[in-house]
Amino acid sequence: MGARHYSAQTKALAEQFYIKGWKIEEIAAEMGIDARTLYNWKKAQGWDDKKAESSAELTIAQRINVLANRENKTPNEIAELGALCSTFGNLKIQLAQAEAIKAGRNVLPDLVSADYGDSEKPKKSAGEKKTSKREKKVKNDISSVSEELIMSVMHKLFFAYQLVWWAAKNCPLFRRNRFILKSRQIGATFYFAFEALADAILTGENQIFLSASRDQAEVFKAYIIAFAAEHFDVELKGQGVITLSNGAELRFLSTNSRTAQSYHGHLYVDECFWIPDFDKMWKVASGMAAHKKWRRTLFSTPSAISHQAYPMWSGEKFNKNRSEDKQAEFDISHKALKDGVLGADRIWRHMVTVKDAEKQGCELFDIEELQTEYSPDDFANLFMCRFIDDAKSVFNLGTMMTCYATEDYVDYNANAPRPFGNRPVAIGYDPSRTRDNASLAVLAIPLRPTDKWRVLQTLDFHGQNFQYQANRIKEIVDTHNVQHIGIDVTGIGYGLFELVVQFYRRATPINYSNETKTRLVMKAIDVIENGRFEFEAGNKQITQAFMMITKTTTGSGVITYSAGRTNATGHADVAWSIMHALAYEAIAPRKKTTATFSQAA
Repeated sequence: MGARHYSAQTKALAEQFYIKGWKIEEIAAEMGIDARTLYNWKKAQGWDDKKAESSAELTIAQRINVLANRENKTPNEIAELGALCSTFGNLKIQLAQAEAIKAGRNVLPDLVSADYGDSEKPKKSAGEKKTSKREKKVKNDISSVSEELIMSVMHKLFFAYQLVWWAAKNCPLFRRNRFILKSRQIGATFYFAFEALADAILTGENQIFLSASRDQAEVFKAYIIAFAAEHFDVELKGQGVITLSNGAELRFLSTNSRTAQSYHGHLYVDECFWIPDFDKMWKVASGMAAHKKWRRTLFSTPSAISHQAYPMWSGEKFNKNRSEDKQAEFDISHKALKDGVLGADRIWRHMVTVKDAEKQGCELFDIEELQTEYSPDDFANLFMCRFIDDAKSVFNLGTMMTCYATEDYVDYNANAPRPFGNRPVAIGYDPSRTRDNASLAVLAIPLRPTDKWRVLQTLDFHGQNFQYQANRIKEIVDTHNVQHIGIDVTGIGYGLFELVVQFYRRATPINYSNETKTRLVMKAIDVIENGRFEFEAGNKQITQAFMMITKTTTGSGVITYSAGRTNATGHADVAWSIMHALAYEAIAPRKKTTATFSQAA
């Protein structure tokens, strides 16, 4: 009997299960495919490489949440949950590794921190190891977690600047309103998840997490489940809310939730500088913590000075509508805020750059390498708490936030054999230069004039050869109804194009010139200005990429658009890949509007 033939759709589904964190044996049982066959696919198709490309943090978080809520777990599932919780903590402790993951280096097997070694784990007494059957039946039982254990874990896990946040939480002067501006990847979400869990255990008071996207809310929840399992030997469960045995509720909301005003408790607002309609959100959210007993904590990497949260950060909001003699001075320089300062508006502000983090014990970054990998402007924005002045951007922050999806995409399932059914999609590809990423975007093609172009998926490639990248494109072609592939063939991009046309002859080559860039940008302006473009709420990568694009002139005075791209460095990669996909549709006749893009058009 010959070997059984499996369709491309079946292989794609198995791959998606693996990328989402399923074990080979689990996939075999679920799909009825021999495990050896799956291992062969895994090796031949480079599933581990794709795991590194995806968000390791989100993938593990989603798996933790699935297993935590599963009733009657098997011994293997219990063991897996424990291992995932341990891995999740290790992943966040090794924060610098996230940059390596983004660069395409497979470092997941090396995510082991001395801080999480067995010799350093909180020891359980004999009495703690043995619990009665009756005690095991208490849901989310945290009665055995002492303050001493919490403090021991906290001092083992966190760096000095994070302990400053804990001290501010407990200071009567600072605790009410904390506003923290931070570098990327220094562990703020990680820390505040622990702080909230510890506070809920010690006080029995509610904790509310408000994130820019549902995915980030899932990460918050997974951290708390992992902390409880890994360090307190407590299994937490809960779908919309985790209710501890002492009555404390922990809720995880995204800003597209319309029920936020129904709750009350200590409030944590994650990545507040990336939340659209911040003023409206804050009126609702702050009401959840209106009573003086509740804390309100905002923390974020910087976006642009045009964001609605910036006046609160700068003190402008406090001084607005106050007479000159009653206005206060707010020094928001790094020098003033690096140790934390209480302002006249009774907001405690703290700024932590990557260099501050390093000085305070965080030795996870190679700052010199980061400064080499990123342009000066990017490094200042991502790691040194510098806001972008988007006044010259073709696509400013406010404009891009109008493109945030208000609901999750229920018609797109990445795990399905046909993730988008037979709905048409367009693919855009932007090749890598010497140091930047290659970027690929998959967009839903509108079926009606009123429908939107929706970003369904984006992929980044770094250090991967053309054949590898062509294989990834082919997988999308095999599982989607692809109507267009736009590829930048200027320079090295032609090598990939030659491979793609072997399996998709209709691929469209895009030769860059001033005229081409203008046409691409004008098309993006067209769909955005007319409310026909949408992507996941809070997606900083897409938002930042479009904000980098500015209007400029050539040496001969010709108007064009750029993002500081050269042969050596590429910027706004995902924005250009999206625009290559949008090129499938011709530019519609210009409509007379209020001209958000009047300076760019």
